[in-house]
Amino acid sequence: MSRDKVSDLIVEALKAALSQPGDKRLYRSGKLEGLFPSRSGLNGEAATQAVREGMLEITRTETRGKTSCEWVRLTPRGVDFLHEHESPVRALQELSQVLKLNQDAVPRWLGELQQQWLATGERLFEQVHRWQEQLQALTVRVEEALRRVEEAIPRVPEDLTSSYPWTAPALDYLERRKTADAPPACPLPELFEALQAQHPELSLTGFHDGLRRLQDRRLVRLLPAPTPEDLAQPEYALFDGGQLLYAVRRGA
Repeated sequence: MSRDKVSDLIVEALKAALSQPGDKRLYRSGKLEGLFPSRSGLNGEAATQAVREGMLEITRTETRGKTSCEWVRLTPRGVDFLHEHESPVRALQELSQVLKLNQDAVPRWLGELQQQWLATGERLFEQVHRWQEQLQALTVRVEEALRRVEEAIPRVPEDLTSSYPWTAPALDYLERRKTADAPPACPLPELFEALQAQHPELSLTGFHDGLRRLQDRRLVRLLPAPTPEDLAQPEYALFDGGQLLYAVRRGA
């Protein structure tokens, strides 16, 4: 049970880190907000696990007297953890697997019941048969819902994936952020870092060129930084038509 509570605390902390860009305090300090309320108990265990497993990255540590304050930022691994625990598509997939396992178990269970309760076998068979039909109908509905969800997500044309093989993973990452209730605009440094884990050969120039092509196909929309102060890593900004574009979101 404590494992489930720790995971819930990590999910809430990662969602808070994702809701606003920039560094956050790892722990609350007096009236100053932090991702975790305290260093003790399950909160301390959850914070330690999130840092140890790379979901949160410590960016700096401030020391005042005997007290130290760690500042952290969300990593792509943390976004993936949120996607795995919050994604509606994943929930539907798990439900589909459970339904299929139940269907597979029906014939064996039916045989055992027929041996133990021969006198009422026919009645039980009818009941189980109706239950199996209901499971089959529900399985079909779940699989159809999964298919509609997958079809609703725009795919990258083959001519783009051949020239820019990282474009499909880029759209998948933006989709995972969306299912984790993140703000729609993803900073370009965050997306570049997430893609380089799978595509270490990706250059900043190629990254900018591919983003322009995706925007031309109305698959993404490039956005400027709200204020100059938000340009924490200006080398990732994309200059276009007199604007410094520093974020990207799904859709036109």
